[in-house]
Amino acid sequence: MKVYTKTGDKGTTALFGGTRVPKHHIRIESYGTIDELNSHIGLIRDQDIDQLYKNTLMHIQDRLFTVGAILATDPEKATLKNGKARLNIPKIATEDIEKLEKEMDLMEDSLPPMTHFVLPGGHQTVSFCHIARTVCRRAERLASHLNDLEPFQPETLMYINRLSDYLFVLARKLSHDLQAEEIKWIPNKES
Repeated sequence: MKVYTKTGDKGTTALFGGTRVPKHHIRIESYGTIDELNSHIGLIRDQDIDQLYKNTLMHIQDRLFTVGAILATDPEKATLKNGKARLNIPKIATEDIEKLEKEMDLMEDSLPPMTHFVLPGGHQTVSFCHIARTVCRRAERLASHLNDLEPFQPETLMYINRLSDYLFVLARKLSHDLQAEEIKWIPNKES
């Protein structure tokens, strides 16, 4: 099978189910940003970090493929004629969200409490986490917009929201592990 099909040469692409939409459609923007996020998470996973984080990030990448598939499915074609779901894979579950929460709780147990906003940076690996976090927030904004237009599984949006929180806590934990300086944002006072 060739990578290029030429079917998108006029600015359209097919959703899961065959419906063709413009490449700038909110659904394409949504799952395209999830794909972008997944690539950034791969970059974090490629860093010299604890294997536990790498394993968690690999699991997250797997779940993001599921998120992408959910977002890429035309709701009008989500159910086959025989009544079965077109998307024949496990959806995002409450357990997926709880796994992120548990991982955050474990990391936060060894971190000092936050008293200020933190400037992104301090170490390249930490910066990669912050970039992934902001891409995740953009993905969430797009998915939220899509959900307003064409609702999808609620756990999917919850997962994206929780993932951005996880990436923030991971950035803080990696700052701690790598002994990188965490710079607090302290606004200047007006005189």
